[in-house]
Amino acid sequence: MTQLHTPKASRNQETGRLSFMGSVSPAVVRFRDRGGEGDGTSRRVPGTFSVVPAPMKQTVRRTLLVTSATLASLALTAPASLAAPSPSPSPAASGSPSASVSPSTSPSGSASPSVTPPANMSSVGGTRLGQAGTQVAIAGGAPVLPKDLTARSWIVADAESGDVLAAHNAHWRLPPASTMKMLFADTVLPRFPKTTVHKVEAKDLAGMGAGSSLVGIKEGETYTVHDLWLGVFLRSGNDAVHVLSQMNGGIAETVKDMNEHAEELQALDTNVVSPDGYDAPHQVSSAYDLTLFARSGLQKQDFREYCSTVTAKFPGETTKKKGKTSRGTFEIQNTNRLLSGDYDISQYPGIAGVKNGNTTNAGATFTGVAERNGKVLLVTVMNPEKTDHNEVYKETAALLDWGFQAAGKVTPVGELVAPRGTAQASSQPGANPSASEGSGQAGGAGDVSAKPVAGAVTESGSGGMWIALAITGGLLVLLAGGGYLVNRRWPLPDLVRRRR
Repeated sequence: MTQLHTPKASRNQETGRLSFMGSVSPAVVRFRDRGGEGDGTSRRVPGTFSVVPAPMKQTVRRTLLVTSATLASLALTAPASLAAPSPSPSPAASGSPSASVSPSTSPSGSASPSVTPPANMSSVGGTRLGQAGTQVAIAGGAPVLPKDLTARSWIVADAESGDVLAAHNAHWRLPPASTMKMLFADTVLPRFPKTTVHKVEAKDLAGMGAGSSLVGIKEGETYTVHDLWLGVFLRSGNDAVHVLSQMNGGIAETVKDMNEHAEELQALDTNVVSPDGYDAPHQVSSAYDLTLFARSGLQKQDFREYCSTVTAKFPGETTKKKGKTSRGTFEIQNTNRLLSGDYDISQYPGIAGVKNGNTTNAGATFTGVAERNGKVLLVTVMNPEKTDHNEVYKETAALLDWGFQAAGKVTPVGELVAPRGTAQASSQPGANPSASEGSGQAGGAGDVSAKPVAGAVTESGSGGMWIALAITGGLLVLLAGGGYLVNRRWPLPDLVRRRR
């Protein structure tokens, strides 16, 4: 979302794109203007480019026979001190523009962002990720990191294996801006079929912060859930977030659900106060946590579709003329500049999402996912100090380029952990780790649980213990001799790539 620079209002937000299925956008789209429209940040410059979905291909799923019953036993008895600590989120609910929340506690201290990275941050995903500064282990033949990276925090990770290739202050708790909407979508999207129709009431739009980015929802009009999610992902509309939150039981309930889901994902740096990411005291997340949100969300079909959509038609206001009622539409464009392009930055090859943000407190934030030669990378960048136009996208693109060149040539410095409970659920006979790719019910995500859990993952992240999981059959297989069939990869469904 984009907040205006008003004396007592913070500016909020966005832009992003990587996709894994057919986009809502037309196969070919001509844009009359690049940037500078709606809540964009750039000047209006004529430009034309086409959007063409590339052929989809199935991600290769590999399994490795790697361990033994003895080693598993040792892992189970690992010291409790290695396990990820659990926060104590206590979202209480009331107030405007966001629910009042008692900040959760964590090893990194209070939920208020610090001026400098704390000496001791969370070690979820590995001890090196809890250290301040840049963490990378370059081996022979690996490229050096890009120069002139100015972000306060960033991370480069393999979206499927979970390997963290490099990071900088990965667990620094900072304001997230509208990248928080990834957690909102991952939490709420599975709960409502996309065909559900909702008539907007005044209370649905109450409590939005001054200068909020809006998609243009009007009181008294009806919208489908599909419309509302387009407003969330493309225009980062706080009005769409508030309407969906009211449908979910209210702002306070949604904040509570988001905090619980963050804990479920082991995103322990995160404390949600406002579901739309609008600046609020004690609202924080981290580059590591935002990457977990994106990774979980991308397991869901509709999440992938929405975050990769470049343009769409949005319902306008109902009008009456000569006794006849009519309602037109207007075009909305994704504010993710690596997805849609801008006058000073091209669409990134292979980009498919995910979400951008920008507020006074957070600065520019962005999580993006891209694929190249079968490798899928996630990069999160938070608050570059350099103030050049589209700097957050330029630094993201540089890190993506580096990551694709460095893959297989660097030693991982950590990992993206699996959600809590995933291992236990997958170990039950008949468990299906690919259930999130269902028939499209509940918003097309196919999730039947009110609290979605990301799909096929095999590493618990608690004490670094590997979890036995056979993705192809969805079954836990105990092999002869006490070994486990372990699949390190978290396969992502087919991606939709944008091309010129």
